[in-house]
Amino acid sequence: MAFSLPPVKVIMNGWQTSNEEHIIEQKNGEFFYRLSEKAIAIPCKVMKEDDSFDTLIQSFNRHDAVVILDNKGLPAACITAPQIVEFLHNAFKQLEAFYEAVIQTTDASITVIDEHARVRTWTEGAEKLFTVKKQEIVGQHISDFFDPNKLEILQTLYKGKRITGQYHQPRSDLFVLINSNPVYFNNRIIGAVVSETDVTNQVVLNEKLFNMTTEVHRLEQEVAKYKDSSDPFNSIKGKSTSIQRTVHLARKVCSVKSTVLILGESGVGKEVFAKAIHDGSEEPNAPFISINCGAIPASLFESELFGYERGAFSGADIKGKKGKIELAKGGTLFLDEVGEMPLEMQVKLLRVLQERKYYRVGGEKEIIADFRVIAATNRDLHELMQEGRFREDLYYRLNVVSLHIPPLRERHEDIIELTHFFLNDFSQRYQRPIYEFSPDVMQELLRYHWPGNIRELRNITERLVVFATDGVIRKDYLPFSAGSAGLENNNIMISSNTPKEKDDTILSLQEEMDQYEKKIIERALRIVDGNKLECAKHLGITRATLYNRLKRLGIK
Repeated sequence: MAFSLPPVKVIMNGWQTSNEEHIIEQKNGEFFYRLSEKAIAIPCKVMKEDDSFDTLIQSFNRHDAVVILDNKGLPAACITAPQIVEFLHNAFKQLEAFYEAVIQTTDASITVIDEHARVRTWTEGAEKLFTVKKQEIVGQHISDFFDPNKLEILQTLYKGKRITGQYHQPRSDLFVLINSNPVYFNNRIIGAVVSETDVTNQVVLNEKLFNMTTEVHRLEQEVAKYKDSSDPFNSIKGKSTSIQRTVHLARKVCSVKSTVLILGESGVGKEVFAKAIHDGSEEPNAPFISINCGAIPASLFESELFGYERGAFSGADIKGKKGKIELAKGGTLFLDEVGEMPLEMQVKLLRVLQERKYYRVGGEKEIIADFRVIAATNRDLHELMQEGRFREDLYYRLNVVSLHIPPLRERHEDIIELTHFFLNDFSQRYQRPIYEFSPDVMQELLRYHWPGNIRELRNITERLVVFATDGVIRKDYLPFSAGSAGLENNNIMISSNTPKEKDDTILSLQEEMDQYEKKIIERALRIVDGNKLECAKHLGITRATLYNRLKRLGIK
């Protein structure tokens, strides 16, 4: 127990250990407590020194004093009811002092309510944010000052709802980020706490930044018409420290022809970096040949990489075919997803990189290999080597210079620039000007984890432009926000929670397909408010085809 025990004088069968004021006596196995030699002996509750503090408190329900025994079973101290009351009172006062110091130190708006929704704590930050004085609101029901329908703290109090970083607009001129938690005691909610951070200035600045960035991009494109950019890295957007550090290293690689290994998650822009390095290193007309090592069947990989002579195998082109290595002569061969390359092909590629010579499939003439290799992968090559799925010698041959591209979640400051760049691009491509970008959309984009990185951001930005038929981008258009329209990768799909028909009737395949197609088209029409031209674009068919399907399926 974390408790300061008072000194005692112990008398056990006539034996005394000290001359302190407090006296403990043991008679017939029981302990008694006296304030002095002449005072009346009071029966004591006996506890061990390693018992819990709760046990100590409960002991005073029936006893005025408690004897504490040490690990040898001897009395070490005696605690009386007045002493424990004084201790608890001091402990409460200290805790209260710490609580007040914390509340006075924070600049945030913090509100605490009890189980009856009465305000118990109202910080200076809350006074400034809501212009309500502490002396006016403390002790009052919080709904007397605010619309209960807009009070997230009531949802926390009544339903135990926990909130972290939620965007909220309590007033038309006020935007805040909310964190809230219920207060539990004995498995029951006795109150709620909410902290609110004012982000109104950031929202206003974001709107201004959006308008200014859109105009800057428009002017940049106008200027680009009259000059030819010589910097291949201009296509890589982002001003964060991590991406600029990677760009700086990539620029250094351009001065040599070393093999480069680009590492990074799917969608971070590995091929964009590879193309920029190629453009910064090679002659203007030098070829850049890309091959996806994970998309080619193992049986066809050799012929794709090395090419083949005519008649090399059954079904081969009678004229033969050049391989990717031959096509990349004098330029760059980009091996995308190199971690997926079949093991038997790794041996042959390593031989080419070492000897700079190779043969076509079925060929007898030796061909000189003249190309630079840039490889990329989102896999952990060290783990693949341990599993025996990637050759260690090939890894060291490829990993002469390595570049790691950081994922988008590690450079959130680039999201605004990338979003505006893509918005401007798609709005011009689809001839759909954007007049308004809802601030809560940007807040959602900044809070999102982005597992698909820049590729996912580009995809979602295109989605926003496609849905903004009135030039206004709304939060509802986001696929990862509430009320999403359910569009993924620009294809309108039937939601996975569509109710299934409870019918055991087996229809013909064509009838089943017609029913499914009808559901898709009807849902697509609802999303675009019946606009058949927009519906046809989203479904990837012509308007004439859509009209024929509507007529055949009986859709009005």
